[in-house]
Order: sequence, then C-alpha cells, then structure tokens
Amino acid sequence: MTRTINDLRDQADRAERLARTGMDSLTAERLRAYAEECRIAAVERERQSGASPAG
Repeated sequence: MTRTINDLRDQADRAERLARTGMDSLTAERLRAYAEECRIAAVERERQSGASPAG
C-alpha cells in the first residue's frame, strides 16, 4: 500500500513530536531524520501528481 501525501505529513509531524518528548539523543535524531524523509517524499509526490503544496 502506498502512503499518501497526507499520510507522509502525518508521519513527519508525529516523528517530530516524539523527538521532543525527552528521549535519548540518538533516537530523537533518528526520528528527526525520518520526519525529513517523509517531508521530502510528500513534496516529491506532490510534484508527480501536480498537487499544490499545502502548508
């Protein structure tokens, strides 16, 4: 199943929230990196589908 643009944004938001909860720095950094990957994937899907970016 492919993730939609909104799913990717939701995952990015959730990962960033988790990264701020006071966990160890390595886990927080991995969550931030995952959030960035999700955001990049969402932008790429928008470009492919011709959808306008939602901010």
